[in-house]
Amino acid sequence: MTRSRKKKPFVANHLLLKLEKLNTKAEREIIITWSRASTIIPTMIGHTIAIHNGTEHLPIYITDHMVGHKLGEFSPTINFRGHAKNDNKSRR
Repeated sequence: MTRSRKKKPFVANHLLLKLEKLNTKAEREIIITWSRASTIIPTMIGHTIAIHNGTEHLPIYITDHMVGHKLGEFSPTINFRGHAKNDNKSRR
């Protein structure tokens, strides 16, 4: 179920304040955030946001194709390293 249109997309308040400050100065910095549930909005385009994945912050450059998605979609939390070589369960 999607979020109501009258509520507007969720973006963490500290993230909005940092973006507005950088946009008024016309500067580019890496913004560090733990808010993976925040929605990408058009004012974020062109900024680099470091998103926490549980162990580290992954820097992600925001483009126009990412608008409407969540920040957490672009920082994977699990690294799949493949199946075990001696695993006979997958050969059934």
